[in-house]
Amino acid sequence: MSGKPRLHYFNGRGRMETIRWLLAAAGVEFEESYLEKKEDLTKLQKDGSLLFQQVPMVEIDGMKLVQTRAIANYISTKYNLYGKDVKERALIDMYVEGMFDLNELLMTYEIQPADKKEQHFANMMDKTENRYFPVFEKVLKDHGKDFLVGNQLSRADVQLLEIILMVEEWKPDIFAKFPLLQSFKARLSNIPTIKKFLQPGSQRKPPSDDDVVDKVMKIFYS
Repeated sequence: MSGKPRLHYFNGRGRMETIRWLLAAAGVEFEESYLEKKEDLTKLQKDGSLLFQQVPMVEIDGMKLVQTRAIANYISTKYNLYGKDVKERALIDMYVEGMFDLNELLMTYEIQPADKKEQHFANMMDKTENRYFPVFEKVLKDHGKDFLVGNQLSRADVQLLEIILMVEEWKPDIFAKFPLLQSFKARLSNIPTIKKFLQPGSQRKPPSDDDVVDKVMKIFYS
């Protein structure tokens, strides 16, 4: 078995995409095993690989880690994306928890029933523009550095860039209101490991199309 982390999930963004982003930003190569049908999930559940019967699951350093935040915490600590002291880590945690809340709204849009999609979209864009992005614009202004916390790249920066690029897919003109987020996006996207992840052919996943959504519904909800 190779020493690379192995990610177990479907071939789409979902809750695993943040994990992919963190590994890529850290310059860590990883492998993926995709769930293609419900039986693939059942097999992992039956062989004891999933502590709470759920994915994402990441095999790393001899462990089978589940729970998105636990996986992200481990990777961020191991690869020095978690600040230099306990105060920086507290700020990173605070910002990242807000990002997880926003990401949940963005991520679940694609699986909304047809009659709920319009309302969900309006709600998520309203919260993006009026609750979350103003906070991070202010943090960048008040901190006055290239990064959200301290003076080095952290998971907070990586996770914010992931969200910025997702939102931009839906509303490209949103950053007219947020010039510091716009320059943050350009700056972070030029970091070599991240620049590589943003190139075509990387392990970054595209927005989910109807086929991916259909597969997800069959694996997890049938």
